[in-house]
Parts: sequence; C-alpha cells; structure tokens
Amino acid sequence: MTVQKYEHLVVWQKSQDFAISKYKSFSGLKDYFYKDQIFKASVSISKNRGEGFDRKTNIDFIRFLYIATSSKSEVRSRLWLSQRLNFLNSSETQKLIDSSNEISRRIYGLINSMKNY
Repeated sequence: MTVQKYEHLVVWQKSQDFAISKYKSFSGLKDYFYKDQIFKASVSISKNRGEGFDRKTNIDFIRFLYIATSSKSEVRSRLWLSQRLNFLNSSETQKLIDSSNEISRRIYGLINSMKNY
C-alpha cells in the first residue's frame, strides 16, 4: 500500500506529538528565546517530513528525513541542556529523550525501507 498523504505516516504523527510535548514542557519558561528555539526545532522535525514527502521523489524525501533527524538531534541536545539549567528534572528529560529516540528509530526505519524500495 502506498501512502497518499504524509499525515498518514506514523513517524509524522509521532513528531507532531513530540512538538506538542515540548511546547507543554516549556510553556511556563520565562526564557522566551530558549523556549522559542526548542519549539522551532521541534516543529521542524514534522515540517521537514511533510516538505520532503511533497517533493514526490524518494531521493528528496530521504534528504528531508535526514534534515528532520538533524532537527531532532538539536532538540535532544537542548533537552540535556534544559536539565542542566534546571528547566526540566531528570525524569522529564529522560521521558522526552526516550520519545526523541523513538522518533529516530522510526525515521531511520522509513529511510531504510525507502532505500530498499
């Protein structure tokens, strides 16, 4: 079965959930610049999946999936920094990191399936 819309991809749905969780986790933070940066990087993960999907070629889609992975890595790095700055406690950080790792596995699974297609 061929996916007709990127909204049907579980990896896109999970990345949307991931962005929402970042927004909720940092909603009370008064450091607006930091909050804005982490939120933009979180949103970029799903945005790049959508943009790559609409390019209609596997090569372009895979390229944008790698870009999405880079944005996810940026968020993960900021999460560790957030813990060190006491914006998040260790259990909150670990929960968000675990979610980040799940998205990575799904992205790489999609990339590998597309390379073999």
